[in-house]
Amino acid sequence: MPDVVACRSCESTELKPFLSLGHTPLPDALVSADRLGQACEVFPLDVVFCAGCTLVQILEDVPPEQLFVDNYLYFSSFSDQLLRHAKEHAETLIASRELDSSSLVVELASNDGYLLKNFVSHGIRAVGVDPAPDQAQAAREVGVTTVEEFFGVDLARRLRAEHGPADVIVANNVMAHVPALNDFVGGIAELLADDGLVTVENPWVKDLVDNGEFDTIYHEHFYYYSCTSVDALVRRHGMYLNHVEYFPDLHGGTLRWHIGKQEDVSSEARRVLLLEQKAGVDTFEFYADFGHRVEQTKVKLREMLEAVKADGGRVAAYGAAAKGSTMLNYVGLGTETLDFVVDRNTYKHGKYMPGVHVPIRPTEALLEEQPDYVLILAWNFTDEIVRQQAEYVRRGGQFIRPVPVPAVLS
Repeated sequence: MPDVVACRSCESTELKPFLSLGHTPLPDALVSADRLGQACEVFPLDVVFCAGCTLVQILEDVPPEQLFVDNYLYFSSFSDQLLRHAKEHAETLIASRELDSSSLVVELASNDGYLLKNFVSHGIRAVGVDPAPDQAQAAREVGVTTVEEFFGVDLARRLRAEHGPADVIVANNVMAHVPALNDFVGGIAELLADDGLVTVENPWVKDLVDNGEFDTIYHEHFYYYSCTSVDALVRRHGMYLNHVEYFPDLHGGTLRWHIGKQEDVSSEARRVLLLEQKAGVDTFEFYADFGHRVEQTKVKLREMLEAVKADGGRVAAYGAAAKGSTMLNYVGLGTETLDFVVDRNTYKHGKYMPGVHVPIRPTEALLEEQPDYVLILAWNFTDEIVRQQAEYVRRGGQFIRPVPVPAVLS
């Protein structure tokens, strides 16, 4: 039986399944060399649509400590694109909200301080919240005050008592990660000033389905949001979805929701909500054939790589990220297909991908080994990766992007 029998947002029991990715390991549970002979713990990865509030979610509840403390090696600062995006976001907030030394900015899931350091450098009070110890320590080292806990109503009350209400709360790529969703959003409402602003970023479920981005589904992501489901969620906590921004090239299509305690819905927010309604994002039918399309991607990718290997070609992969774990384990790509995976994150070097045990090496290995093809697992950073690896391409190397349809990049 699945752990979840009712929607984590609205508690409806009308949960309609539309995709199963089988039993997979935790995506960031990278394997050390001394544990290669041990069995890998796996969990069901089944996805459902809630007919009550339209929220797409997985059924399995893995303890958050197991996901974000014991096995979490993601550091935001290893992505140049993400650093630029964060700096622009911070500078826009400083100007538009007229933030100064008396203001308070709080980021939930502040990671290694990649965003908040931009406020600190302007003399603006900034507090990060992140339960991952290595990332919290990295943030402190760049001057960002960081609370090493999971966020919810209780912590929000303590933060407000110590620092006062928050003028701005930023929650980028975290609202998908919290099993106790109403406690998390209730905490935001508790901490936010009456005239404050919340900005929340997450990939858009419409892009996920339209572009076949099944590998963005893994146990760390409990939810896959639309504007419709976010609007219903925040209204339940006395807040309003007032504005929407769209970043098509970030994480496969990301939305930034502007949320506040005063209702002031922009024409753009109304437009996107209407667009979702017309596309059927709020209906089960929108998701019904997704599983079939995902299976086709699996078959095509396996056939492509098997043909390369049959011709004597060598294949590596780029990106030891969570989505890479879903891709390799679902498609069934192990050491018989891939020589190694490269990643810029030095914390991952010398370890092995969960489940399939493909070794993880520094990016320099691409030039040292010059494989014929590189499968881009971190395809959300395709342009950045191809620019970084211009010499590999100049020497004749080629990249394969697995979604929406497996293809060799020209």
